[in-house]
Amino acid sequence: MSERESMPYDVVIVGAGPAGLSAGIRLKQLAQKGDRELSVCILEKGSEVGAHILSGAVVDPRALDELLPDWRDSGCPMAKTPVTENHHWILKEKGKSEIPHFALPPFMHNKGTYTGSLGNMCRWLAEQAEALGVEIFPGFAAAELLFDDKGAVKGVATGDMGVAKDGSHKPDYQPGIELHAKYTLFAEGVRGSLSKELIRMFDLARDSQPQVYGLGVKELWDIDPDKHVPGRVIHTQGWPLERGANGGGFLYHQESGQVALGFVTWLNYANPYLSPFQEMQRWKTHPAIAEILKGGKRVSYGARAINDGGWQSVPKLVFPGGALIGCSAGFVNVPRIKGTHTAMKTGMMGAEAVFEALGEGRSADELTSYVQAYEKSWVYEELRKVRNVVPLVKKYGDFVGSGIAGANMWLEHWGLRMPYTMAHRPDHESLWQKDQARPIDYPKPDGELTFDRLSSVFLSNTNHEEDQPCHLTLKDADIPVAYNLPEYDEPAQRYCPAGVYEIVGEEEGDPKFVINAQNCVHCKTCDIKDPTQNINWVVPEGGGGPNYPNM
Repeated sequence: MSERESMPYDVVIVGAGPAGLSAGIRLKQLAQKGDRELSVCILEKGSEVGAHILSGAVVDPRALDELLPDWRDSGCPMAKTPVTENHHWILKEKGKSEIPHFALPPFMHNKGTYTGSLGNMCRWLAEQAEALGVEIFPGFAAAELLFDDKGAVKGVATGDMGVAKDGSHKPDYQPGIELHAKYTLFAEGVRGSLSKELIRMFDLARDSQPQVYGLGVKELWDIDPDKHVPGRVIHTQGWPLERGANGGGFLYHQESGQVALGFVTWLNYANPYLSPFQEMQRWKTHPAIAEILKGGKRVSYGARAINDGGWQSVPKLVFPGGALIGCSAGFVNVPRIKGTHTAMKTGMMGAEAVFEALGEGRSADELTSYVQAYEKSWVYEELRKVRNVVPLVKKYGDFVGSGIAGANMWLEHWGLRMPYTMAHRPDHESLWQKDQARPIDYPKPDGELTFDRLSSVFLSNTNHEEDQPCHLTLKDADIPVAYNLPEYDEPAQRYCPAGVYEIVGEEEGDPKFVINAQNCVHCKTCDIKDPTQNINWVVPEGGGGPNYPNM
């Protein structure tokens, strides 16, 4: 018999991001309207709501308007900075050109959007949820799926606390808690560890394309007030990425004299010597970017993977006892560079399906009405319109592919739909062997504009209890040195934006693979990009990881 305590709820939600919080709020709104009792809890692995939230962010308020129509007048921090300017730059090493605003497809114009900290917006959403009666438990990581005797999901268990590296129980050991639910909604974000397991167990991706990803590396800067234009939004493409790589930069002028800037590298890149972190640092040295940052100060850093697969990569959303919502399923609109509104809307639709099922006395079945609602929703239509953009850019390259993709988006805007949907290839299959690739000579950081990884991780406030089992698990401990090193010069040394992975002793002829798990910022890149899929990211103790204050 389990030593764990259990707590029963009508609905358990895993993850207090935009999707999970929207689901909790919608459930309680419906319960109040229908004069029904409904117990709802949200588990959040971060030390507080927002601690693990990282996004640009420019937010389309469409879903927020549906969920909380008075949000602009209710203290929501996102309302402080409406977008006032929208620019799209094509960078060369020393110069730039700008795509005229009128030439951009209309839904890339950012009219009516807002820019700010998504973490702070989630903190505000949590306040709205708790005011409605949602119970939120930060610092508790959902570590295990629970099933009933028919194989349906019946909830989750939180991870044990106080377990040493060797698996023994420390004096402060506390077993995890089981949270039982009639339905469980998974809103873990990109490449969630339990969501990944659910997709595998229930074969949810059998009829969809593989999910593909980008890695966003972000910094927050205080800049010279004379250079700050609240609401100015800049996106870039082109330099510094070379052949075999795609992505782009962003720079958003937000409140309090700050800019949020970052660089996204699509994880289908081919050169094993490429470092997304270093590409971001190099991007900042472009004269047009450096001029904005000159005289400023970097105040925060973080990194997170992004779903890039779009419409054709959305898996089956439901299984007995629950559903995937938000980025657990992958609803990002890549050309718009937005996913908050789609995540929120899918959380709301999932909640409405759960409420309907509970009202009919059902539990632990498949929420087919959620799937039906999604297929009739503006989320579905928005993603369908841009489904071929990412594959076109990957197939034809950054400039030719972007031109074809732009034409495709204009045709979709005029109601002329391409008669086919292009496919994706998993990111981990794209690397060249090291003998086919050219090492990239990245400049040394200057400590003013560009920085190293360890000083960057320090700014993320990342912390893990060091004496705990490593949450970056290897299926085969020999593969990094025996296979990845001779074939790819072990790319984990470079794709990780936090310096987690190292090869030591190579010069002495005794190479060893070292995992500095305490540095992990929970971006999930290793789980995605490892060429043999040997790294499996699982949750550490609850509360561990980054503590983003304003990201």
